[in-house]
Amino acid sequence: DVSQNIDAFLSALPKEKNLDILDFGCGPGRDMCVFKSMGHRPVGLDGSKEFCKMAEQQSDCPTLNQQFLNLKLEEKSFDGIFANASLFHVPSKELPRVLNELHCALRKDGILFSSNPRGNAEGWQGQRYGHYMEFEASETYLQQSGFKIIEHFYRPAGMPREHQPWLAIVSQRQDPK
Repeated sequence: DVSQNIDAFLSALPKEKNLDILDFGCGPGRDMCVFKSMGHRPVGLDGSKEFCKMAEQQSDCPTLNQQFLNLKLEEKSFDGIFANASLFHVPSKELPRVLNELHCALRKDGILFSSNPRGNAEGWQGQRYGHYMEFEASETYLQQSGFKIIEHFYRPAGMPREHQPWLAIVSQRQDPK
């Protein structure tokens, strides 16, 4: 259940409808359907053609079939980016570049939501790459890419920290003064 993540993301965005939201790592489109049902204009992005097709069919919203390490996003085209359980697939050496590209894709004061499994490890696990970080490392990457942390929390809610394997962060695009 990612409702806590969606609520945290949406509460940081302006309250009007019709916001342009990028679901970064949209998978089969579950969260795109939620954003659309709330009156927003979601666009999905996923590296899997199959997931993009499923997401379009399920949500009736457009998708971008792009790899995280080879993004082609228009500047200032989104009010918010929802990167739920997706940025942790980006290797640490590529993460600053990818975060800078997401920063550029956000409009002024745009919101980036990200979540990742906690830890201090990085590498391949079968076919998938994982970059596990604690809050301090995530905060450093985000701040160096021009984001201000609004809030962070651990999931699932109501558990002792050692039983909360997920870190969630809401951050906002900052522009140089």
